Amino acid sequence: MKDGVNGVALGVFIFFFLAVTVMGFLAARWRRADDEHSLDEWGLGGRSFGTWVTWFLLGGDLYTAYTFVAVPAAIYAAGAAGFFAVPYTILVYPLIFTFLPRLWSVSHKHGYVTTSDFVRGRFGSKGLSLAVAVTGILATMPYIALQLVGIQAVLDVMGVGGGENTNWFVKDLPLLIAFGVLAAYTYSSGLRAPALIAFVKDTLIYIVIAVAIIYIPIKLGGFDEIFKAASDKYTAAGAGGLVPAEAGQWTYATLALGSALALFMYPHSITATLSSRSREVIRRNTTILPLYSLMLGLLALLGFMAIAAGVKVTNGQLAIPQLFENMFPDWFAGVAFAAIGIGALVPAAIMSIAAANLFTRNIYKDFIKPDATPQQETRVSKLVSLLVKVGALVFVLTMDKTVAINFQLLGGIWILQTFPALVGGLFTRWFHRWALLGGWAVGMLYGTLAAYGVASPTQKHFGGSSKEIPGIGEIGYIGLTAFVLNVVVSVVLTFALRAFNAPDGVDETSPEDYTADAGDAGVATELPPATAGSAH
Repeated sequence: MKDGVNGVALGVFIFFFLAVTVMGFLAARWRRADDEHSLDEWGLGGRSFGTWVTWFLLGGDLYTAYTFVAVPAAIYAAGAAGFFAVPYTILVYPLIFTFLPRLWSVSHKHGYVTTSDFVRGRFGSKGLSLAVAVTGILATMPYIALQLVGIQAVLDVMGVGGGENTNWFVKDLPLLIAFGVLAAYTYSSGLRAPALIAFVKDTLIYIVIAVAIIYIPIKLGGFDEIFKAASDKYTAAGAGGLVPAEAGQWTYATLALGSALALFMYPHSITATLSSRSREVIRRNTTILPLYSLMLGLLALLGFMAIAAGVKVTNGQLAIPQLFENMFPDWFAGVAFAAIGIGALVPAAIMSIAAANLFTRNIYKDFIKPDATPQQETRVSKLVSLLVKVGALVFVLTMDKTVAINFQLLGGIWILQTFPALVGGLFTRWFHRWALLGGWAVGMLYGTLAAYGVASPTQKHFGGSSKEIPGIGEIGYIGLTAFVLNVVVSVVLTFALRAFNAPDGVDETSPEDYTADAGDAGVATELPPATAGSAH
Protein backbone atom coordinates (compact mmCIF):
# COMPACT_ATOMS: atom_id res chain seq x y z
CA MET A 1 0.00 0.00 0.00
CA LYS A 2 1.34 3.38 -0.97
CA ASP A 3 2.10 5.85 1.78
CA GLY A 4 -0.15 8.88 2.18
CA VAL A 5 -2.99 10.00 -0.04
CA ASN A 6 -2.96 9.05 -3.72
CA GLY A 7 -3.74 12.57 -4.93
CA VAL A 8 -4.17 11.80 -8.62
CA ALA A 9 -6.51 8.83 -8.02
CA LEU A 10 -8.44 10.86 -5.44
CA GLY A 11 -8.81 13.75 -7.88
CA VAL A 12 -10.24 11.49 -10.60
CA PHE A 13 -12.53 9.84 -8.04
CA ILE A 14 -13.85 13.22 -6.86
CA PHE A 15 -14.45 14.35 -10.46
CA PHE A 16 -16.70 11.37 -11.21
CA PHE A 17 -18.36 11.59 -7.82
CA LEU A 18 -19.26 15.24 -8.40
CA ALA A 19 -20.49 14.42 -11.93
CA VAL A 20 -22.92 11.76 -10.72
CA THR A 21 -24.01 14.00 -7.84
CA VAL A 22 -25.06 16.67 -10.32
CA MET A 23 -26.80 13.99 -12.40
CA GLY A 24 -28.58 12.75 -9.29
CA PHE A 25 -30.14 16.13 -8.59
CA LEU A 26 -30.89 16.86 -12.26
CA ALA A 27 -32.70 13.52 -12.48
CA ALA A 28 -35.66 15.14 -10.70
CA ARG A 29 -36.31 17.03 -13.97
CA TRP A 30 -35.93 13.93 -16.16
CA ARG A 31 -39.31 12.79 -17.49
CA ARG A 32 -41.02 14.91 -14.85
CA ALA A 33 -44.65 13.95 -14.38
CA ASP A 34 -47.65 16.23 -13.90
CA ASP A 35 -48.21 14.74 -10.44
CA GLU A 36 -44.95 14.01 -8.65
CA HIS A 37 -46.60 13.26 -5.31
CA SER A 38 -47.14 9.52 -5.63
CA LEU A 39 -45.07 6.40 -5.08
CA ASP A 40 -45.53 5.52 -8.74
CA GLU A 41 -43.49 8.64 -9.59
CA TRP A 42 -40.99 8.91 -6.73
CA GLY A 43 -40.56 5.20 -5.99
CA LEU A 44 -41.01 3.66 -9.47
CA GLY A 45 -39.92 6.46 -11.82
CA GLY A 46 -43.45 6.78 -13.20
CA ARG A 47 -43.31 3.17 -14.44
CA SER A 48 -41.90 4.68 -17.62
CA PHE A 49 -38.47 3.14 -18.25
CA GLY A 50 -37.73 1.43 -21.57
CA THR A 51 -35.48 -1.51 -22.38
CA TRP A 52 -32.09 0.15 -22.07
CA VAL A 53 -32.85 2.27 -19.00
CA THR A 54 -34.27 -0.83 -17.30
CA TRP A 55 -31.22 -2.87 -18.34
CA PHE A 56 -28.80 -0.36 -16.85
CA LEU A 57 -30.98 0.07 -13.76
CA LEU A 58 -31.27 -3.68 -13.12
CA GLY A 59 -27.57 -4.16 -13.84
CA GLY A 60 -26.69 -1.32 -11.49
CA ASP A 61 -29.05 -2.81 -8.97
CA LEU A 62 -27.81 -6.40 -9.05
CA TYR A 63 -24.08 -5.96 -9.76
CA THR A 64 -23.08 -3.75 -6.88
CA ALA A 65 -19.89 -2.40 -5.34
CA TYR A 66 -20.05 -5.40 -3.02
CA THR A 67 -20.07 -7.66 -6.10
CA PHE A 68 -17.09 -5.78 -7.53
CA VAL A 69 -15.15 -6.17 -4.28
CA ALA A 70 -16.43 -9.41 -2.73
CA VAL A 71 -16.56 -11.86 -5.66
CA PRO A 72 -12.86 -11.57 -6.58
CA ALA A 73 -12.07 -11.31 -2.84
CA ALA A 74 -13.70 -14.73 -2.39
CA ILE A 75 -11.53 -16.09 -5.23
CA TYR A 76 -8.48 -14.46 -3.63
CA ALA A 77 -9.18 -16.17 -0.31
CA ALA A 78 -10.84 -19.48 -1.20
CA GLY A 79 -10.11 -20.30 -4.83
CA ALA A 80 -12.56 -21.51 -7.45
CA ALA A 81 -15.33 -21.97 -4.87
CA GLY A 82 -15.81 -18.22 -5.13
CA PHE A 83 -17.00 -18.67 -8.72
CA PHE A 84 -20.42 -19.82 -7.45
CA ALA A 85 -21.69 -16.31 -8.28
CA VAL A 86 -21.21 -16.96 -12.00
CA PRO A 87 -23.46 -20.04 -12.37
CA TYR A 88 -26.10 -18.57 -10.10
CA THR A 89 -26.42 -15.48 -12.27
CA ILE A 90 -26.75 -17.80 -15.28
CA LEU A 91 -29.45 -19.89 -13.57
CA VAL A 92 -31.46 -16.88 -12.51
CA TYR A 93 -32.38 -15.49 -15.95
CA PRO A 94 -34.39 -18.44 -17.32
CA LEU A 95 -36.07 -18.54 -13.92
CA ILE A 96 -37.15 -14.90 -13.93
CA PHE A 97 -38.24 -15.14 -17.57
CA THR A 98 -41.05 -17.39 -16.32
CA PHE A 99 -42.40 -15.19 -13.53
CA LEU A 100 -41.26 -11.56 -13.78
CA PRO A 101 -43.54 -10.72 -16.76
CA ARG A 102 -46.49 -12.11 -14.80
CA LEU A 103 -45.58 -10.04 -11.76
CA TRP A 104 -45.20 -6.92 -13.89
CA SER A 105 -48.59 -7.47 -15.52
CA VAL A 106 -50.61 -8.00 -12.36
CA SER A 107 -48.78 -5.14 -10.59
CA HIS A 108 -49.42 -2.82 -13.54
CA LYS A 109 -53.10 -3.78 -13.64
CA HIS A 110 -53.71 -3.24 -9.90
CA GLY A 111 -51.20 -0.50 -9.12
CA TYR A 112 -49.05 -2.69 -6.87
CA VAL A 113 -45.82 -0.98 -5.81
CA THR A 114 -44.27 -3.81 -3.77
CA THR A 115 -44.28 -7.61 -3.65
CA SER A 116 -46.24 -7.38 -0.41
CA ASP A 117 -48.96 -5.44 -2.25
CA PHE A 118 -49.29 -8.40 -4.60
CA VAL A 119 -49.27 -10.99 -1.81
CA ARG A 120 -51.99 -9.10 0.05
CA GLY A 121 -54.12 -8.79 -3.06
CA ARG A 122 -53.60 -12.40 -4.16
CA PHE A 123 -54.18 -14.11 -0.82
CA GLY A 124 -56.29 -11.51 0.99
CA SER A 125 -53.92 -11.62 3.96
CA LYS A 126 -52.41 -8.58 5.65
CA GLY A 127 -50.48 -10.91 7.97
CA LEU A 128 -48.72 -12.69 5.10
CA SER A 129 -48.13 -9.36 3.40
CA LEU A 130 -46.58 -7.99 6.61
CA ALA A 131 -44.30 -11.05 6.89
CA VAL A 132 -43.03 -10.50 3.33
CA ALA A 133 -42.54 -6.76 3.97
CA VAL A 134 -40.63 -7.20 7.24
CA THR A 135 -38.44 -9.89 5.68
CA GLY A 136 -37.64 -7.61 2.75
CA ILE A 137 -36.69 -4.69 5.00
CA LEU A 138 -34.52 -6.88 7.27
CA ALA A 139 -32.72 -8.46 4.32
CA THR A 140 -32.12 -5.10 2.63
CA MET A 141 -30.58 -3.20 5.56
CA PRO A 142 -27.24 -5.08 5.74
CA TYR A 143 -27.10 -5.06 1.92
CA ILE A 144 -27.13 -1.26 1.96
CA ALA A 145 -24.47 -1.32 4.67
CA LEU A 146 -22.21 -3.42 2.43
CA GLN A 147 -22.41 -0.79 -0.31
CA LEU A 148 -21.02 1.71 2.18
CA VAL A 149 -18.34 -0.85 3.10
CA GLY A 150 -17.38 -0.89 -0.61
CA ILE A 151 -16.97 2.89 -0.64
CA GLN A 152 -14.97 2.74 2.58
CA ALA A 153 -12.62 0.10 1.12
CA VAL A 154 -11.83 2.39 -1.83
CA LEU A 155 -11.26 5.38 0.44
CA ASP A 156 -8.94 3.32 2.66
CA VAL A 157 -6.78 2.25 -0.27
CA MET A 158 -6.56 5.85 -1.54
CA GLY A 159 -5.31 6.86 1.93
CA VAL A 160 -8.26 9.11 2.68
CA GLY A 161 -9.27 9.60 6.31
CA GLY A 162 -5.93 9.00 8.01
CA GLY A 163 -4.71 5.98 9.92
CA GLU A 164 -6.29 3.85 12.60
CA ASN A 165 -5.32 6.35 15.32
CA THR A 166 -7.03 9.27 13.59
CA ASN A 167 -10.04 10.88 15.27
CA TRP A 168 -13.13 8.86 14.28
CA PHE A 169 -14.89 11.89 12.82
CA VAL A 170 -11.97 12.80 10.56
CA LYS A 171 -11.46 9.16 9.57
CA ASP A 172 -15.09 8.65 8.59
CA LEU A 173 -15.77 12.16 7.24
CA PRO A 174 -15.40 11.13 3.54
CA LEU A 175 -17.92 8.33 4.04
CA LEU A 176 -20.28 10.71 5.86
CA ILE A 177 -20.07 13.16 2.94
CA ALA A 178 -20.77 10.40 0.40
CA PHE A 179 -23.73 9.26 2.51
CA GLY A 180 -25.10 12.80 2.80
CA VAL A 181 -24.97 13.34 -0.96
CA LEU A 182 -26.61 9.97 -1.63
CA ALA A 183 -29.39 10.71 0.85
CA ALA A 184 -30.02 14.19 -0.59
CA TYR A 185 -30.43 13.28 -4.24
CA THR A 186 -32.40 10.11 -3.48
CA TYR A 187 -34.82 12.19 -1.39
CA SER A 188 -35.08 14.76 -4.17
CA SER A 189 -35.21 12.60 -7.30
CA GLY A 190 -36.38 9.16 -6.16
CA LEU A 191 -35.74 6.23 -8.51
CA ARG A 192 -34.89 8.52 -11.41
CA ALA A 193 -31.55 9.36 -9.77
CA PRO A 194 -30.05 5.84 -9.70
CA ALA A 195 -31.60 5.12 -13.12
CA LEU A 196 -29.68 8.03 -14.65
CA ILE A 197 -26.46 7.41 -12.71
CA ALA A 198 -26.52 3.70 -13.65
CA PHE A 199 -25.45 4.65 -17.19
CA VAL A 200 -22.21 6.14 -15.85
CA LYS A 201 -21.66 3.36 -13.33
CA ASP A 202 -22.02 0.48 -15.78
CA THR A 203 -19.98 2.21 -18.50
CA LEU A 204 -17.10 2.73 -16.06
CA ILE A 205 -17.27 -0.86 -14.84
CA TYR A 206 -17.20 -2.29 -18.35
CA ILE A 207 -14.21 -0.07 -19.23
CA VAL A 208 -12.32 -1.04 -16.07
CA ILE A 209 -12.96 -4.77 -16.53
CA ALA A 210 -11.99 -4.65 -20.22
CA VAL A 211 -8.72 -2.87 -19.42
CA ALA A 212 -7.95 -5.00 -16.35
CA ILE A 213 -8.44 -8.32 -18.11
CA ILE A 214 -5.92 -7.32 -20.80
CA TYR A 215 -3.51 -4.92 -19.09
CA ILE A 216 -2.88 -6.72 -15.78
CA PRO A 217 -2.11 -10.18 -17.28
CA ILE A 218 0.38 -8.53 -19.66
CA LYS A 219 2.17 -6.98 -16.68
CA LEU A 220 2.11 -10.28 -14.77
CA GLY A 221 3.45 -12.46 -17.58
CA GLY A 222 0.19 -13.94 -18.87
CA PHE A 223 -2.59 -16.14 -17.53
CA ASP A 224 -0.28 -19.18 -17.24
CA GLU A 225 1.72 -17.36 -14.60
CA ILE A 226 -1.42 -16.05 -12.88
CA PHE A 227 -3.03 -19.50 -12.54
CA LYS A 228 0.27 -21.08 -11.49
CA ALA A 229 0.74 -18.51 -8.70
CA ALA A 230 -2.84 -19.04 -7.51
CA SER A 231 -2.50 -22.84 -7.60
CA ASP A 232 0.76 -22.68 -5.63
CA LYS A 233 -0.88 -20.53 -2.97
CA TYR A 234 -3.90 -22.81 -2.52
CA THR A 235 -1.75 -25.94 -2.50
CA ALA A 236 0.54 -24.46 0.14
CA ALA A 237 -2.50 -23.56 2.23
CA GLY A 238 -3.78 -27.15 2.03
CA ALA A 239 -6.73 -26.20 -0.16
CA GLY A 240 -5.85 -28.71 -2.88
CA GLY A 241 -5.09 -26.34 -5.73
CA LEU A 242 -7.44 -24.32 -7.91
CA VAL A 243 -10.36 -26.78 -7.92
CA PRO A 244 -12.38 -27.17 -4.69
CA ALA A 245 -12.27 -30.52 -2.93
CA GLU A 246 -15.08 -33.02 -3.55
CA ALA A 247 -16.46 -32.29 -0.08
CA GLY A 248 -17.21 -28.73 -1.17
CA GLN A 249 -19.28 -29.60 -4.23
CA TRP A 250 -22.63 -29.76 -2.43
CA THR A 251 -21.89 -26.39 -0.85
CA TYR A 252 -21.04 -24.91 -4.23
CA ALA A 253 -24.12 -26.30 -5.99
CA THR A 254 -26.65 -25.49 -3.25
CA LEU A 255 -25.24 -22.01 -2.75
CA ALA A 256 -25.50 -21.30 -6.48
CA LEU A 257 -29.06 -22.64 -6.72
CA GLY A 258 -30.26 -20.98 -3.51
CA SER A 259 -28.74 -17.65 -4.49
CA ALA A 260 -30.41 -17.85 -7.92
CA LEU A 261 -33.81 -18.43 -6.30
CA ALA A 262 -33.25 -15.56 -3.86
CA LEU A 263 -31.85 -12.84 -6.14
CA PHE A 264 -35.14 -11.52 -7.48
CA MET A 265 -36.90 -11.86 -4.14
CA TYR A 266 -34.98 -8.81 -2.91
CA PRO A 267 -37.20 -5.70 -2.86
CA HIS A 268 -34.75 -3.62 -4.90
CA SER A 269 -34.81 -6.14 -7.76
CA ILE A 270 -38.60 -5.91 -7.93
CA THR A 271 -38.59 -2.10 -7.63
CA ALA A 272 -36.35 -1.86 -10.69
CA THR A 273 -38.55 -4.39 -12.51
CA LEU A 274 -41.84 -2.58 -11.82
CA SER A 275 -40.37 0.72 -13.02
CA SER A 276 -40.38 -0.52 -16.64
CA ARG A 277 -43.10 0.62 -19.00
CA SER A 278 -44.23 -2.68 -20.52
CA ARG A 279 -44.28 -6.43 -20.12
CA GLU A 280 -42.14 -6.76 -23.24
CA VAL A 281 -39.39 -4.64 -21.65
CA ILE A 282 -39.11 -7.23 -18.88
CA ARG A 283 -38.98 -10.12 -21.34
CA ARG A 284 -36.23 -8.43 -23.36
CA ASN A 285 -34.21 -7.71 -20.23
CA THR A 286 -34.22 -11.31 -19.09
CA THR A 287 -32.53 -12.17 -22.40
CA ILE A 288 -29.86 -9.42 -22.40
CA LEU A 289 -29.01 -9.25 -18.69
CA PRO A 290 -26.76 -12.35 -19.00
CA LEU A 291 -24.19 -9.99 -20.56
CA TYR A 292 -23.50 -8.96 -16.98
CA SER A 293 -22.71 -12.61 -16.13
CA LEU A 294 -19.95 -12.52 -18.75
CA MET A 295 -18.56 -9.44 -17.04
CA LEU A 296 -18.85 -11.17 -13.65
CA GLY A 297 -16.79 -14.14 -14.85
CA LEU A 298 -14.02 -11.81 -15.99
CA LEU A 299 -14.31 -9.82 -12.76
CA ALA A 300 -13.83 -12.98 -10.68
CA LEU A 301 -10.48 -13.60 -12.37
CA LEU A 302 -9.16 -10.48 -10.65
CA GLY A 303 -8.92 -12.57 -7.48
CA PHE A 304 -6.29 -14.80 -9.11
CA MET A 305 -4.51 -11.71 -10.45
CA ALA A 306 -4.29 -10.24 -6.93
CA ILE A 307 -2.49 -13.40 -5.79
CA ALA A 308 -0.08 -13.33 -8.74
CA ALA A 309 0.59 -9.62 -8.14
CA GLY A 310 1.62 -10.35 -4.55
CA VAL A 311 -1.18 -8.31 -2.97
CA LYS A 312 -1.10 -8.78 0.80
CA VAL A 313 -4.04 -7.50 2.84
CA THR A 314 -5.47 -8.48 6.21
CA ASN A 315 -8.98 -7.61 5.03
CA GLY A 316 -9.84 -9.54 1.86
CA GLN A 317 -12.30 -6.81 0.81
CA LEU A 318 -9.30 -4.55 0.13
CA ALA A 319 -7.59 -7.01 -2.24
CA ILE A 320 -9.06 -5.71 -5.51
CA PRO A 321 -8.84 -1.97 -4.73
CA GLN A 322 -5.22 -2.62 -3.69
CA LEU A 323 -4.58 -4.55 -6.92
CA PHE A 324 -5.85 -1.59 -8.92
CA GLU A 325 -3.63 0.85 -7.05
CA ASN A 326 -0.58 -1.39 -7.44
CA MET A 327 -1.04 -2.21 -11.14
CA PHE A 328 -2.71 0.76 -12.79
CA PRO A 329 -1.35 4.26 -13.40
CA ASP A 330 -2.71 6.58 -10.73
CA TRP A 331 -5.20 8.28 -13.05
CA PHE A 332 -6.75 4.99 -14.17
CA ALA A 333 -6.75 3.67 -10.62
CA GLY A 334 -8.95 6.71 -9.90
CA VAL A 335 -11.31 5.62 -12.69
CA ALA A 336 -11.47 2.11 -11.21
CA PHE A 337 -12.13 3.47 -7.73
CA ALA A 338 -14.86 5.70 -9.13
CA ALA A 339 -16.48 2.66 -10.76
CA ILE A 340 -16.59 0.90 -7.39
CA GLY A 341 -17.76 4.02 -5.53
CA ILE A 342 -20.54 4.81 -8.00
CA GLY A 343 -21.29 1.07 -8.07
CA ALA A 344 -22.18 1.49 -4.40
CA LEU A 345 -24.32 4.62 -4.79
CA VAL A 346 -26.70 3.21 -7.42
CA PRO A 347 -27.83 0.04 -5.57
CA ALA A 348 -27.81 1.78 -2.17
CA ALA A 349 -30.28 4.35 -3.53
CA ILE A 350 -32.56 1.68 -5.05
CA MET A 351 -32.41 -0.47 -1.93
CA SER A 352 -33.35 2.40 0.37
CA ILE A 353 -36.27 3.33 -1.91
CA ALA A 354 -37.46 -0.30 -2.04
CA ALA A 355 -37.31 -0.69 1.75
CA ALA A 356 -39.12 2.63 2.20
CA ASN A 357 -41.88 1.57 -0.22
CA LEU A 358 -42.41 -1.65 1.74
CA PHE A 359 -42.74 0.23 5.01
CA THR A 360 -45.07 2.85 3.56
CA ARG A 361 -47.43 0.58 1.65
CA ASN A 362 -47.46 -2.52 3.82
CA ILE A 363 -46.90 -1.24 7.37
CA TYR A 364 -47.83 2.46 7.47
CA LYS A 365 -50.85 2.29 5.16
CA ASP A 366 -52.05 -1.20 6.09
CA PHE A 367 -51.73 -0.87 9.87
CA ILE A 368 -51.16 2.75 10.90
CA LYS A 369 -53.01 5.08 8.49
CA PRO A 370 -55.27 3.18 6.08
CA ASP A 371 -56.66 6.43 4.64
CA ALA A 372 -53.22 7.86 3.75
CA THR A 373 -53.27 9.97 0.60
CA PRO A 374 -50.72 9.47 -2.22
CA GLN A 375 -48.98 12.66 -1.06
CA GLN A 376 -48.70 11.33 2.51
CA GLU A 377 -47.41 8.00 1.25
CA THR A 378 -44.71 9.71 -0.78
CA ARG A 379 -43.67 11.94 2.11
CA VAL A 380 -43.43 8.99 4.52
CA SER A 381 -41.48 6.95 1.98
CA LYS A 382 -38.97 9.76 1.47
CA LEU A 383 -38.40 10.07 5.22
CA VAL A 384 -38.09 6.32 5.72
CA SER A 385 -35.56 6.10 2.89
CA LEU A 386 -33.41 8.54 4.86
CA LEU A 387 -33.82 6.54 8.07
CA VAL A 388 -32.88 3.31 6.30
CA LYS A 389 -29.64 4.87 5.02
CA VAL A 390 -28.87 6.31 8.48
CA GLY A 391 -29.35 2.85 9.97
CA ALA A 392 -27.00 1.33 7.40
CA LEU A 393 -24.41 4.04 8.08
CA VAL A 394 -24.56 3.47 11.85
CA PHE A 395 -24.19 -0.26 11.18
CA VAL A 396 -21.03 0.32 9.15
CA LEU A 397 -19.47 2.82 11.56
CA THR A 398 -20.12 0.91 14.78
CA MET A 399 -19.70 -2.76 13.85
CA ASP A 400 -16.90 -4.89 12.46
CA LYS A 401 -17.10 -5.27 8.68
CA THR A 402 -17.23 -9.08 8.90
CA VAL A 403 -20.44 -8.68 10.92
CA ALA A 404 -22.00 -6.71 8.07
CA ILE A 405 -21.03 -9.42 5.59
CA ASN A 406 -22.44 -12.20 7.78
CA PHE A 407 -25.70 -10.34 8.27
CA GLN A 408 -25.98 -9.93 4.51
CA LEU A 409 -25.56 -13.70 4.16
CA LEU A 410 -28.30 -14.11 6.76
CA GLY A 411 -30.44 -11.70 4.73
CA GLY A 412 -30.10 -14.02 1.72
CA ILE A 413 -31.37 -16.94 3.82
CA TRP A 414 -34.33 -14.85 4.99
CA ILE A 415 -35.40 -13.38 1.65
CA LEU A 416 -35.49 -16.84 0.05
CA GLN A 417 -38.36 -17.72 2.42
CA THR A 418 -40.66 -15.29 0.58
CA PHE A 419 -40.35 -17.31 -2.65
CA PRO A 420 -43.36 -19.66 -2.09
CA ALA A 421 -45.76 -16.78 -1.40
CA LEU A 422 -44.53 -14.58 -4.25
CA VAL A 423 -43.64 -16.97 -7.08
CA GLY A 424 -46.11 -19.62 -6.00
CA GLY A 425 -48.84 -16.99 -5.91
CA LEU A 426 -48.05 -15.89 -9.46
CA PHE A 427 -48.93 -19.32 -10.82
CA THR A 428 -51.48 -20.83 -8.44
CA ARG A 429 -54.01 -19.92 -5.77
CA TRP A 430 -53.88 -23.45 -4.33
CA PHE A 431 -51.69 -22.58 -1.32
CA HIS A 432 -53.63 -21.50 1.76
CA ARG A 433 -52.60 -18.12 3.19
CA TRP A 434 -52.10 -19.53 6.71
CA ALA A 435 -50.04 -22.42 5.32
CA LEU A 436 -47.73 -19.99 3.52
CA LEU A 437 -47.35 -18.00 6.72
CA GLY A 438 -46.57 -21.19 8.66
CA GLY A 439 -44.01 -22.29 6.06
CA TRP A 440 -42.41 -18.85 6.12
CA ALA A 441 -42.14 -18.96 9.93
CA VAL A 442 -40.54 -22.44 9.90
CA GLY A 443 -38.06 -21.45 7.19
CA MET A 444 -37.11 -18.22 8.98
CA LEU A 445 -36.70 -19.97 12.34
CA TYR A 446 -34.64 -22.87 10.99
CA GLY A 447 -32.49 -20.62 8.80
CA THR A 448 -31.75 -18.16 11.61
CA LEU A 449 -30.96 -20.83 14.22
CA ALA A 450 -28.81 -22.83 11.80
CA ALA A 451 -26.83 -19.73 10.78
CA TYR A 452 -26.46 -18.76 14.45
CA GLY A 453 -24.75 -22.08 15.11
CA VAL A 454 -22.12 -21.64 12.38
CA ALA A 455 -18.73 -20.51 13.73
CA SER A 456 -15.73 -19.13 11.87
CA PRO A 457 -12.18 -18.25 12.92
CA THR A 458 -13.35 -14.69 13.66
CA GLN A 459 -17.00 -15.24 14.65
CA LYS A 460 -18.59 -17.48 17.27
CA HIS A 461 -22.03 -17.12 15.67
CA PHE A 462 -23.28 -16.30 12.16
CA GLY A 463 -19.86 -17.27 10.82
CA GLY A 464 -21.14 -18.51 7.46
CA SER A 465 -24.15 -19.67 5.48
CA SER A 466 -23.43 -23.41 5.03
CA LYS A 467 -24.15 -26.32 7.37
CA GLU A 468 -24.82 -30.06 7.25
CA ILE A 469 -28.09 -30.84 5.47
CA PRO A 470 -30.31 -32.94 7.77
CA GLY A 471 -30.87 -36.45 6.42
CA ILE A 472 -28.21 -36.12 3.71
CA GLY A 473 -25.07 -35.48 5.71
CA GLU A 474 -23.49 -33.17 3.13
CA ILE A 475 -22.59 -29.54 3.80
CA GLY A 476 -24.99 -27.28 1.93
CA TYR A 477 -26.46 -23.78 1.81
CA ILE A 478 -28.66 -23.17 4.84
CA GLY A 479 -31.04 -20.95 2.87
CA LEU A 480 -31.91 -23.75 0.43
CA THR A 481 -32.49 -26.26 3.25
CA ALA A 482 -34.76 -23.74 5.00
CA PHE A 483 -36.58 -23.14 1.71
CA VAL A 484 -37.27 -26.89 1.24
CA LEU A 485 -38.66 -27.05 4.80
CA ASN A 486 -40.74 -23.96 4.03
CA VAL A 487 -42.29 -25.58 0.93
CA VAL A 488 -42.95 -28.92 2.69
CA VAL A 489 -44.70 -27.20 5.60
CA SER A 490 -46.72 -25.00 3.23
CA VAL A 491 -47.91 -28.03 1.24
CA VAL A 492 -48.78 -30.14 4.28
CA LEU A 493 -50.60 -27.30 6.04
CA THR A 494 -52.50 -26.42 2.87
CA PHE A 495 -53.84 -29.99 2.63
CA ALA A 496 -54.80 -29.89 6.32
CA LEU A 497 -56.42 -26.45 6.23
CA ARG A 498 -58.38 -27.24 3.09
CA ALA A 499 -59.53 -30.52 4.62
CA PHE A 500 -60.94 -28.57 7.58
CA ASN A 501 -62.37 -25.85 5.30
CA ALA A 502 -60.37 -23.11 7.00
CA PRO A 503 -61.48 -19.66 5.76
CA ASP A 504 -59.50 -18.58 2.72
CA GLY A 505 -58.69 -15.00 1.80
CA VAL A 506 -60.31 -13.16 -1.10
CA ASP A 507 -58.31 -13.03 -4.32
CA GLU A 508 -58.71 -9.63 -5.99
CA THR A 509 -56.89 -10.70 -9.17
CA SER A 510 -58.21 -12.51 -12.23
CA PRO A 511 -56.47 -14.85 -14.73
CA GLU A 512 -56.18 -12.21 -17.47
CA ASP A 513 -54.35 -9.83 -15.09
CA TYR A 514 -51.22 -11.98 -15.31
CA THR A 515 -50.79 -11.48 -19.04
CA ALA A 516 -51.98 -7.86 -19.32
CA ASP A 517 -49.71 -5.33 -21.01
CA ALA A 518 -49.39 -1.56 -20.81
CA GLY A 519 -52.14 -0.93 -23.33
CA ASP A 520 -54.70 -2.96 -21.39
CA ALA A 521 -57.19 -1.11 -19.19
CA GLY A 522 -54.99 1.46 -17.46
CA VAL A 523 -53.03 1.25 -14.23
CA ALA A 524 -54.83 1.61 -10.94
CA THR A 525 -53.15 4.21 -8.79
CA GLU A 526 -54.67 2.85 -5.61
CA LEU A 527 -55.22 -0.76 -4.63
CA PRO A 528 -58.79 -1.62 -5.69
CA PRO A 529 -61.29 -3.04 -3.24
CA ALA A 530 -61.17 -6.83 -3.03
CA THR A 531 -63.51 -8.64 -5.38
CA ALA A 532 -64.74 -12.16 -5.13
CA GLY A 533 -63.28 -14.93 -7.24
CA SER A 534 -60.13 -16.94 -7.35
CA ALA A 535 -57.66 -17.03 -10.23
CA HIS A 536 -56.03 -20.27 -11.34
